Amino acid sequence: MQSFNKEVASFKESIFATMTKIAQKNNAINLSQGFPDFDGPNWLKELAYSAMKDGHNQYAPMPGLLELRQVVSKNYNKFYGINYDPQNEITILNGATEAIFCTIKALINPGDEVIVFEPFYDSYVASLQMSGAKIIPVTLKLPDFTFDKEELANSFGTKTKLVIINTPHNPTGKIFNNDEIALILNLASKYDSYILSDEVYEFLTYDGHNHRPTAFDIKSRDRVITISSTGKTFGVTGWKIGWACAHPLVTQQIRLVHQFTTFSVATPLQWAMVKALEQLDQYLPNFRQEYKAKRDFFCQGLKAIGYGPLLPAGTYFTVVPIHSKTSLNDVDYCLELIEKKKVAAIPPSAFYLKSAEGQKYIRFCFAKKQDTLERALQNLRA
Repeated sequence: MQSFNKEVASFKESIFATMTKIAQKNNAINLSQGFPDFDGPNWLKELAYSAMKDGHNQYAPMPGLLELRQVVSKNYNKFYGINYDPQNEITILNGATEAIFCTIKALINPGDEVIVFEPFYDSYVASLQMSGAKIIPVTLKLPDFTFDKEELANSFGTKTKLVIINTPHNPTGKIFNNDEIALILNLASKYDSYILSDEVYEFLTYDGHNHRPTAFDIKSRDRVITISSTGKTFGVTGWKIGWACAHPLVTQQIRLVHQFTTFSVATPLQWAMVKALEQLDQYLPNFRQEYKAKRDFFCQGLKAIGYGPLLPAGTYFTVVPIHSKTSLNDVDYCLELIEKKKVAAIPPSAFYLKSAEGQKYIRFCFAKKQDTLERALQNLRA
């Protein structure tokens, strides 16, 4: 048999799939993968059913339904004061993951340098490797996951093509502050680099923390590709409705990649999201309240057991230092929790290339039913 693509052949199974399989084998409560164990709103599903019954079941336009691009544009203006042209600056893609892949393939040539903040969402590195990029990691350091300004500045150079930022940040729950974003924008401007800003948790923030898109600065907007999606906001991660917002010339290149990967996104689900995204004012308050209650309940429960969870400013993850509980590293401790406590978490060292910081903590997902969180805490307490 002939050999395979050398980059793909080097890939391993994702840590999410691995931990889920081990959890299932051990009949453990799965707090590792980042998706709810409950369904999205019934009214949202009814919108999709109606679209199917109304005959919206053939290919959607390659860039996405114009009506959906229009409501995405309207919301960026309404919530953030940013104006994106729905015709030539917004593309609907199969979730943020395809948006990330298409953006990287559209921009990166072999040998281009790309700065990635670690810990990172693992699809960034896989997409970069398939494009032949040289990855330059910059570490977000415990306990508050700030980066060293000098380390970041020294990471830039004449070959820096792209910087990838994720805010609110998975897996840490950090929200990059205005000074951090300003520094990144200034350095990107100095070296004429693009910025891919993954903002899928934009509406899941707590305690007065508000998300501000990286593209807020009009002087830097043309170099920023803003990526988001509906899966986290509406609890329907399987629908895979995402988008990329970018300068028209960048958008054109993203669409060229998109048309030869998936071409289009599920038509009835796009129609459902047209109406759903028009209802954010009514939907978001209860959405945030529900997840804040889950965060507070689970983190308080962890504290009562003797853990010291770091309260996230956004997302539906909490990271938990493990030094007070064990001398094991994150991978071995996660395996021990599955075997002995029947609870699965994610070992974050899988999201690092340079630093050993990920060995010092684990990540739990609290986007779960109340009963699931209660049983997990009970198991951890036993």
